[in-house]
Amino acid sequence: MTDGTHPLPGADPSAGQPSAGSGASASGASGSAASPLPVFLSTEHWSLLGTRSMTWSEIMSRIQIHLTVLSAFLVVLALTAQATGFGTPFRVLAIGFASAALVMGTLTAVRINTASLEDADLVRAMNRIRHAYVDLVPELAPYLTAGIHDDDAGLMHTYALGRRRNTVLHVVGSTGVFLMAVNTLVAGTLGALVADASGAGTALTVVVGVVTALLYALSQLEMGRRTFTTARDVRFPTDA
Repeated sequence: MTDGTHPLPGADPSAGQPSAGSGASASGASGSAASPLPVFLSTEHWSLLGTRSMTWSEIMSRIQIHLTVLSAFLVVLALTAQATGFGTPFRVLAIGFASAALVMGTLTAVRINTASLEDADLVRAMNRIRHAYVDLVPELAPYLTAGIHDDDAGLMHTYALGRRRNTVLHVVGSTGVFLMAVNTLVAGTLGALVADASGAGTALTVVVGVVTALLYALSQLEMGRRTFTTARDVRFPTDA
């Protein structure tokens, strides 16, 4: 017979006794498994996605309102031309409508530029979160489509979903350039209307319209350049 103080013959006295190391590792594994970090990262990720969705929902609504008002102006001008011809009342109304449309379009373009910058910052922030996912679980890396770096290369990787995309084509096809084209046409039309109302000839009216459109387009490009050349907070560059 044996009691609790005498081990069986040939038995290891340390068998069944938890070691300090095993206890520490078990405690560490339990602490790691219960870490709230992935939950916090996931919550922040969904918050950024929601903010990005609301931002572009607002932008699409403003563009839709602007184009709807612009279309309404054209309809009113067409009805006015049918009723009074292309005389002084039509010219005054056309200049007023074109001026109002240009102001609305310019304000919308300003908002689109700031929203595009906000969108880029949101994408960078989500790239940082994906970088944290890969740091926590490195084997996730091959399964991620969007980028994990917050520099320009990582930003374009997310926008293009891993494909190679020409930056110029990406910018030219953007919502901001689309609205700039619409506003440029309105600006050129306004310049031509003012020149025609001032008694300028056909050739001079065309020149004034073209020059006005070009000057407006250049001013919008400069505004966009200044908006997007701000300093960036890059924490996880691609080459690091």
